Amino acid sequence: MQRRIQFWFEFASTYSYLSAMRIEEAAAQQGLDVEWHPFLLGPIFAAQGWDNSPFNIYPAKGRYMWRDMERLTAQRGLPLCQPDPFPQNGLKAARLTLAIKDQDQKGRFVRAVYAAEFADGRNVSEESVLVDCLKAAELPADLMDMTKDPEIKEALIAQTKTAQAKGLFGAPSFLVGDELFWGDDRLDDALRLATEI
Repeated sequence: MQRRIQFWFEFASTYSYLSAMRIEEAAAQQGLDVEWHPFLLGPIFAAQGWDNSPFNIYPAKGRYMWRDMERLTAQRGLPLCQPDPFPQNGLKAARLTLAIKDQDQKGRFVRAVYAAEFADGRNVSEESVLVDCLKAAELPADLMDMTKDPEIKEALIAQTKTAQAKGLFGAPSFLVGDELFWGDDRLDDALRLATEI
């Protein structure tokens, strides 16, 4: 059985952008498969008493995060554009990700969405932007219809409840078996453990 790592991400998450752009290649180098798991941080934040991103609630934390993102994207050769508004509404993008069954195709689409949002500063809640992301991932534009599918809507609600049940409190998060790692800076540790199982 192929060894794997679960990547739990939220499209509004800046640090998930960093992880999304490198996890597949890094996992492949270790002989690992990636499972792509979109979820919504809104309900998880609400359970902690937050009605917005902590980077907006705590301005000093937000200033630090954007400076940190500037440093990290420069180191990795990634473009960075602060989207407006921030955080973005990734609901439709998350539903689309769940509607895509093939993991490689999911990965291509996820990276296209993050590039549109954090490299190009586009609003990923807009259907026209998501259609462009589908095209960039070589997927049919009519997949957009799945954002209205009741089963997909319910699947995303269930996915977010699963994230809560597994103890996820932020993104990106990585699961190796029952072991949770949080933050882009813990990706390498998660990959290391996955190779040992």
